[in-house]
Amino acid sequence: MTAGAGPLVIFTPSGRRGRFEDGTTVLDAARRLGVDLDSVCGGRGLCGRCQVRPGEGEFPKHGITSTGGHLSPRGADEAEYDRLRGLATDRRLGCRAAIHGDILVDVPPESQVHRQVVRKGVPVRDFVIDPVVRLYEVEVERPTLETPGGDLARLRASLQREWSLDADALEFDLDVVRALQPALEAGAYRVTVAVHDGQAVIAIWPGLHDRALGVAIDVGSTTIAGHLADLADGAVLASDGVMNPQIRFGEDLMSRVSYAMLHDGGAVELTRAVRDALASLVTGLAERVGVDRDDILEITLVGNPIMHHLVLGIDPIPLGSAPFALATDGPVRTTARELELPLRPGARAYFLPCIAGHVGADAAGAILSQTPYLRDEITLLVDVGTNAEIVLGSRARLLAASSPTGPAFEGAQISCGQRAAPGAIERVRIDHVTLEPRFRVIGSSRWSDEVGFAESTRRTGVTGVCGSGIVEVIAELFLAGVITADGTIDGSMAARSPRVVPDGRTYSYVLYEATTGADATDTADAMPARPRMAITQNDVRAIQLAKAALYAGARLLMDHLGVDSVDRVELAGAFGSQIDPLHALVLGLVPDAPVDRVGPAGNAAGTGALIALLSGEARREIEGVVRTVEKIETAIEPRFQEHFVDAMAFPHKTASMPHLAAAVELPPRLAVGGEAVPRAGRSGPPNRRRHAVAASTVVASSEGEP
Repeated sequence: MTAGAGPLVIFTPSGRRGRFEDGTTVLDAARRLGVDLDSVCGGRGLCGRCQVRPGEGEFPKHGITSTGGHLSPRGADEAEYDRLRGLATDRRLGCRAAIHGDILVDVPPESQVHRQVVRKGVPVRDFVIDPVVRLYEVEVERPTLETPGGDLARLRASLQREWSLDADALEFDLDVVRALQPALEAGAYRVTVAVHDGQAVIAIWPGLHDRALGVAIDVGSTTIAGHLADLADGAVLASDGVMNPQIRFGEDLMSRVSYAMLHDGGAVELTRAVRDALASLVTGLAERVGVDRDDILEITLVGNPIMHHLVLGIDPIPLGSAPFALATDGPVRTTARELELPLRPGARAYFLPCIAGHVGADAAGAILSQTPYLRDEITLLVDVGTNAEIVLGSRARLLAASSPTGPAFEGAQISCGQRAAPGAIERVRIDHVTLEPRFRVIGSSRWSDEVGFAESTRRTGVTGVCGSGIVEVIAELFLAGVITADGTIDGSMAARSPRVVPDGRTYSYVLYEATTGADATDTADAMPARPRMAITQNDVRAIQLAKAALYAGARLLMDHLGVDSVDRVELAGAFGSQIDPLHALVLGLVPDAPVDRVGPAGNAAGTGALIALLSGEARREIEGVVRTVEKIETAIEPRFQEHFVDAMAFPHKTASMPHLAAAVELPPRLAVGGEAVPRAGRSGPPNRRRHAVAASTVVASSEGEP
């Protein structure tokens, strides 16, 4: 750059400017000014990553007149690129456009390395792409008798000369060294290398290679979910999930730890099972979009502490008893091959940090995704699963705890429960006068009382009730008076409806009864339709225990934070994100909050893994944040049991629910002597229609794709 001489170049949106010698390329000018302009091919007109848009017209603010004519005309390289891949008429390749006059150059988002991303499809906050893996194409000098040094030394020199990388600091994987000479020969001494975190060369290809992929994985105790993404632009190419095969060793986490304790080699079996599932997931994602697994260079993972230890091959037994010590709570960096994933040897893996005890990397991922540490309002973030992880706070202070909710919310321990799959009842409404239900199943947009429901569910049948359906049916039964505040199915309701039936010494509510032949499935992989589904007293108790544990954990954090209410509740996880906010409050799943500020956060843990996959800065950010999170151990807190007992009632034994009472008419709360006590909130007799309107309004806003 020459001060006061040569054409003036101004880059937008960065605003950086400078004068350069006539004939300087736009890419060179950008590099010298530190402008964020991408390139893989090193300025050879091959990759197309450095596309720019020259400004046209007068720009008084900058004091210049800019025109595309101030750049060199399109040459053969740009014509060839346009023929092969297409180049818009208003765009130029920065590496081929030479500057011959004052020019304003716009760098579009897709040409920036650290581009701002607003994700579509996968719900994720805005963040800046800052890939840990970068691709560099270089031309390596050929060896001669006069310069017989090693090819690796010449590759180092080329990387320093063409890309200003610190050649002496670079480490080369042995696999890359082995592949170096064949790649040089095949590429006529032009090769592309992948550099991880600016330190290690982890892959090499002959010629130009411009694709680097990664996979973000949430290792849940029930489901393992993954996203395959392009590391250059953050595009999510495929998403999928598989069941965690460790379920056969135990549905809940402590059962799996017990298996490791009681069986020689049990932990090894558990590790093998989960790694096989990870390998299957990664392979399936690549096959789904037809990409080469060798292009997958980075894996990020989140999971609760026990999943974290088992994936990494660490003994989980110390997590089964106090003080629940983690082998490591920091981030883990290793190779994908070490985790037995079927990827190239140099592919890397990054496990987000854990927080402590039973608050793991999945909680860290959820925090990174939802950023409560950047807000002034008090946010309650709950990842609802077999082991619920709870985070409470704001930018001033964050606390976290885990609560053993068990698998009831995911359909286990429920007589008609099942996982969320086509055919599962996911939405339920009960008429408060007739006590007749209507419901919707996954795979159909119709309610059971609508014309066409039978046809729309012909292939799936009605096979069970998934977690969101269980929450709704029990909340609806409570609002209808079938279930009392203490969780008892009221047998006197049998006089009002034949759906309330004796069941031994208790009663059950018949939610669904198939008509002969009407609900048979015709697919080989469908679950068999159940002829009858009833909500039993044991089902209600299982949900009471689960919701009381979750509420008690949240209330305990509120005690430590010194607050009596929260501003926002975010429900995360495969199950949590499907819960209807109104029914969650009616059930007493979480503390009272404005209904319109209780909502789904999606798979926040998996989203956090995706952000960490695409941004090195995000990794550093969450590594710093988790060190500030205060872990509250519920197992040693005296008040946890007190909160738990009070939370067994629907929605709660003692807590006021002003926001819930403003949205729905609640049954009277029972006092110690059994006398009905009106709830705070609306006065006057119950208004069933008013409740129905309020409920349908809230529910309509939350219903979407299952």
